[in-house]
Amino acid sequence: MNAAALPVEQKVGLAAWAALAVLQVLWHGWLLPPRSVPVALVLAVAVIPLLLPLAALRQPRRALLWVGILALFYFCHGVAEAWSAPVERTLAVAEIALTLLLIGALGAGVRHPRR
Repeated sequence: MNAAALPVEQKVGLAAWAALAVLQVLWHGWLLPPRSVPVALVLAVAVIPLLLPLAALRQPRRALLWVGILALFYFCHGVAEAWSAPVERTLAVAEIALTLLLIGALGAGVRHPRR
């Protein structure tokens, strides 16, 4: 995979994917770790699904498709946390924004024909 040859929307999608994974680690591992559940368990549930599409990274369109599907769950999580936890609202809004950016980049990539 040559990163320079990727379309802009795929580059944006890959950057949003990476930022979403980093946000999960920062949020659940450092900024607001859980009190009643082991941090490692929460990080595993939050981060491992985002790492699974790395297996398809040789085909960025396929990897982004899988991450786009997963992003729907992270979007729901962000909405639920923004609604119910005022302390976590800023992080939840960031999660919502990243998932929308990721899904938007995926949609923009579908509109353009393959090169």
